[in-house]
Amino acid sequence: MSASKSTAESTAGSAAPVLALRGISKRFGAVQALTDVDLEIHAGEVVALVGDNGAGKSTLVKTIAGVGPADDGVIEWEGKPVTVDRPHAAQELGIATVYQDLALCDNLDVVGNLFLGREIARAGVLDEVEMERRSRELLSTLSIRIPSVRIPIASLSGGQRQTVAIARSLLGEPKIVILDEPTAALGVEQTAQVLDLVERLRERGLGVILISHNMADVKAVADRVAVLRLGRNNGVFDVRTTSQEEIISAITGATDNAVTRRKARSEGQARTEGQK
Repeated sequence: MSASKSTAESTAGSAAPVLALRGISKRFGAVQALTDVDLEIHAGEVVALVGDNGAGKSTLVKTIAGVGPADDGVIEWEGKPVTVDRPHAAQELGIATVYQDLALCDNLDVVGNLFLGREIARAGVLDEVEMERRSRELLSTLSIRIPSVRIPIASLSGGQRQTVAIARSLLGEPKIVILDEPTAALGVEQTAQVLDLVERLRERGLGVILISHNMADVKAVADRVAVLRLGRNNGVFDVRTTSQEEIISAITGATDNAVTRRKARSEGQARTEGQK
């Protein structure tokens, strides 16, 4: 483990969370997608959000990003309750989301994609020189290697496209970045590039929510792992002290950990009180 990761972990453990979810629930008709979900993200830490298909990961991400507001529960930003009922509200707070489809335009170059919707203009004319300068500066700061900022996105590899999408999310100077399956369908070398970038985001003091099915990726860069199972919390684990097998057991429901025992106990008490 790198010294920077250890420093980030100690800082995250002592400071108040930048983002906190308290008792988040979400229903779609008769389907209860999320039930009383809690999650905390500190500055300078990577939290992996894992779970089987249908566990509620995408629903929770959309709740945080303002795409699908929660029905119940509270979202806190830097200790204060906030309303995140639309994507713009999340962006204004400092939450950036990079979805799996990346939403890049193949026919535009790197500069055009980085500043899509954020174009810099002077006297009504696009300032291509300034946007190119800022693009080079941003990519250099993140140690992203691109042949040219004027190369069409369609010419880049999958890993390079992913890093461009992540870099674009940083233009708004967010404090929390959500990465939805950033290494899916990437090769070994491309995956390594993306994971290196995730670590650099942490070094910059950002909180990162990493959604992934790849346990090797999770163990490589995450500080904590939050497991969702059937729309509920099923444990938050410290990567340093938890084996991959324990995390997989929580995902599949093979273990009864402190969280599930507490839930079972509270439900049992509720049934007992209801019978009185």
